[in-house]
Amino acid sequence: MKQVAIVGIQGVPAQYGGFETLVENIIGSAAAADVRYTVFCSARDYPRRQAEHKGARLRYVPLFHANGMQSVAYDVLSLCLCLRGFDTVLVLGVSGGIVLPLFRRLSRARLVVNIDGLEHRRAKWGRVARWFLRTSEAMAVRAAHAVVADNRGIQTYVEETYGRPSALIAYGGDHAQRAVGPERQRAMLSALGLAEGGYAIAVCRIEPENNCHLVLQACAEAGVPLVFVGNWNHSAYGRELKARFATVLHIRLMDAVYDLDVLHALRAGAAVYVHGHSAGGTNPSLVEAMHFGRPVVCYDCVYNRETTHHRAAYFASANELAALLRQCHAMDGTPMRQLANAHYRWAHIAAQYEALY
Repeated sequence: MKQVAIVGIQGVPAQYGGFETLVENIIGSAAAADVRYTVFCSARDYPRRQAEHKGARLRYVPLFHANGMQSVAYDVLSLCLCLRGFDTVLVLGVSGGIVLPLFRRLSRARLVVNIDGLEHRRAKWGRVARWFLRTSEAMAVRAAHAVVADNRGIQTYVEETYGRPSALIAYGGDHAQRAVGPERQRAMLSALGLAEGGYAIAVCRIEPENNCHLVLQACAEAGVPLVFVGNWNHSAYGRELKARFATVLHIRLMDAVYDLDVLHALRAGAAVYVHGHSAGGTNPSLVEAMHFGRPVVCYDCVYNRETTHHRAAYFASANELAALLRQCHAMDGTPMRQLANAHYRWAHIAAQYEALY
């Protein structure tokens, strides 16, 4: 039995972001019979604790939250707790990368690191935080036995910056599909005052690099109905956008939706999915949306082009997005579903990770 530790996430059951969703879907029935996972979870973020989840053992790390400024200490302490007893340690993200050279000297485990989406380039970080994350990334890449890139753009970056090869492993999106029949779907949309095929949808964290302002501006100017799901009250940026666009009658600003059946109905009933992310490799919300077979309109950057294999529609300005949305009913979303089924299914992703162990 191969013992694999997973470090760097808030924990499971998943309740936060992309890495948590990744772990949720590579453990359990997707895992090979000879792989036993132990997932390190934040005791601060999980007041109700359980010994196992989907066959994976759960170990709770005290003192620190998994995200924000505490993530560095949280990851370092997690690594200290898995120095012994594991054949492989899978590290998700580079917050604790600064100690990985020492970890490799002290542990006999194979070290596999997914460097995420170039965290040091995100607009939310100040100069010191960016320097630290960039340094942690460099130390993680150099210490790892194997590096995972979730997008060909990230893979190229690792090779050009560090002279190292990396394994290309994206995310699955088939978990977003739910057993929601057409009648129930129409009923849920009707309860929200929405008509099937009568709106565009965007789902993301409300952050500047996700170009939320650009998406809202384009839909406001084009008169295109939009449902935008996100954490609007989490930042000054989100609150400012909410105050600015809440009075636009054809724009619906919804807080995060945790009922997965409702989220399924919103995505399945949309005419087009709008994806404004400009940073961060392969984005989970994009591959999830591709499984619904709706036309996809993406911000024009290398990560989105690689994820959609250059077969979506792309915009770089509010005017370009407005023009695309006016003609979205003439677009065909079938190629997006075909790509999703071929490349972004969890059974395939789990097998790729296991090949690295």
